[in-house]
This record gives sequence, C-alpha cells and structure tokens, in this order.
Amino acid sequence: MLSTDDRQFPAALAAAMAVSFDYDGGDGVDFEPFDTFLSAQETTDWFQAWTGNGSLNGDDFRVFGQDGTGGYAAVWLTRPNRGLSDQPIVFLGSEGETGVIARDLPDFLWLLADGFGPWEAATSYEPDWVARPNQQLTAVAERYAPDRRRTAAAVLESASREFPGFDDTIMKLCR
Repeated sequence: MLSTDDRQFPAALAAAMAVSFDYDGGDGVDFEPFDTFLSAQETTDWFQAWTGNGSLNGDDFRVFGQDGTGGYAAVWLTRPNRGLSDQPIVFLGSEGETGVIARDLPDFLWLLADGFGPWEAATSYEPDWVARPNQQLTAVAERYAPDRRRTAAAVLESASREFPGFDDTIMKLCR
C-alpha cells in the first residue's frame, strides 16, 4: 500500500484540478478542486466524522476536492502495490451518498472531459441535468490518457462493475 504521508498530486490530477469548474447556477458541475490532497490528519478527522466511527483513520483515501455541500472526491487506496494513478476514484457525499466513479485516474479524466463532476457521477438527484463536455478537460485527458478515451457512461459502468460492494464496505464502517 502507499505511504500515508504521500500527498503529492500525480501530474494528470494536478492538470485537471487546475481547470476551473463552472457551476453556472446549478446547470454546470458542482465541484471545487483542492490545490493539494488534504493532510493525513484532516482526512482522518473527516472520515471519522463522516462514518461516526472514531476508531478509523483516513489512510485509505486521498481527498482532492468537494462539492458545494461538502461531499468529498478522493482516490481510494484499495489496490495493493499500485500507484495513485491506478487507484479508483470515489465520492462520499454529505448526505451519505457513496460511489466509485472511475476505476482509475485515466478514466476519471475522461469522466471530467465528458462534463461530469464527482457529485454528478455519483448521484441521480437532478434528472433534467445535462452534461456539457469541457474542452479544457478534454485536452488534459488527451494529454495524459490518449488511448483511454471513453464516455462518462462507460466509465461509470465499468467502475460499478469492478467495485460493486463499495457502498456496503463503507456502510459497515459506519456507527
């Protein structure tokens, strides 16, 4: 597993998080990227509060952004001996929403390029919401994952197929 003090964004994530996300009065993407991963202590504090379980730590997550309600997007360190770019991307919402939204960082880049943020990918609360592909994020995805182009639907389907028990795993940790 990765070191718990590894808090450096991979280059591809740094490039994507440098792009401005336009909420556009609720019609755009509700995502506020961070400049760096949350610290180990901040991540542990959040995860304990989110689960209500003070015996946990946040070592399995690298939080890199949030939606407007405070739900977090994170890299989930679940694949032993693999780097950050090869780990799944998850969303843990402020109202208990959970979801693996991309199998790895290349898939996440194409999810963003197709006009989805983490909240939009993990929830279906806004049935009339329409994704708007983002040219800047498409350029990032083309630069860092040119051979991995996929639609958001394909990214989400493969993530849910590979990690069908994520919600159950997280809910078992809750008190």
